[in-house]
Amino acid sequence: MMNTKTVIQTRKSFLLSILILISFCGQAQLKGGHILGSMGLQSGTQTPANTLSLYIPGYIYTANSLRDANGDKSVENPDINMYVTGLGASYVSDFKILGANYGATVLLAFAANTIQGNSTEVDNSMALTDTYIVPVQLGWHRKRADFVFSYQLYLPTGKFTAGASDNSGLGMFMNEFSGGTTLYFNDKKTFHFSTLASYEINGKKKDTNIKTGDILSIEGGLGKTFYAMNSEKTAPTGIFNAGLIYYLQYKVSHDEIPVPVLGIVQGHKDRVGGIGAEVNYFHIGCKTSAGFRWIAEVDAINRFQGNTFFITLAHVFSFKKE
Repeated sequence: MMNTKTVIQTRKSFLLSILILISFCGQAQLKGGHILGSMGLQSGTQTPANTLSLYIPGYIYTANSLRDANGDKSVENPDINMYVTGLGASYVSDFKILGANYGATVLLAFAANTIQGNSTEVDNSMALTDTYIVPVQLGWHRKRADFVFSYQLYLPTGKFTAGASDNSGLGMFMNEFSGGTTLYFNDKKTFHFSTLASYEINGKKKDTNIKTGDILSIEGGLGKTFYAMNSEKTAPTGIFNAGLIYYLQYKVSHDEIPVPVLGIVQGHKDRVGGIGAEVNYFHIGCKTSAGFRWIAEVDAINRFQGNTFFITLAHVFSFKKE
């Protein structure tokens, strides 16, 4: 016979199974840590060597509809608006590895209304979310092309309880590998096209056997660089970058949502595309930049579809010897 402690544990396991099933059944798609829209024009280019950039990102995602496995609206106007901001630092050195400059990045972020999957029950106030770290970034610069490779990870520093609607984090370790290029169509490098592919491998969620499938994200854009000149037309005072941007995201492998009592719930692998515009400006004298991106999503399958807005403010400290 089972003792009292075993019975209590069994009941807790059953209740957790029911809670998980209610949260994910029918729309069994889980979100990864990669934030679409964080890359755009010149996504395959590393910032110049011997620089430290401090930046503040502002991410807003407005969900217009929830799409089913056929791409049809299953929920219209779900009234979900996700917000992310924080403080980040990115450093690129002149230290060479395989001919590339070494760099690293860290972002301490805060999120509100964190989207965990396809559930419309999302309601958390601004709180610490998962921490983004890039311990290794390598950048190569050639005459008509730049190349970049990086490894990034997401640490589960945000609040997470399975089945809760107020989670600020995703409750799992995430590893990601990225590689991309920026191609230049003229010698002055003012006309360019870029693409960056990122592959995310996710661990199990905290205190569960739930595992988000692997995710492939592709981001980039086609743009033109313009220079603002001083009154004498002898030197540039600022750099404008503007153009069309895009992103694509595919769930490569199925989510794993084992429910001990009620079996296994799995949904169709999701995907989404998006196209939009970007404009940014770097003031050379102040070494400060501001950027804005807008992407309208299309062709969503088994996930939310909406609009992404991304605003970035940054200040660059240069350590180059004059």
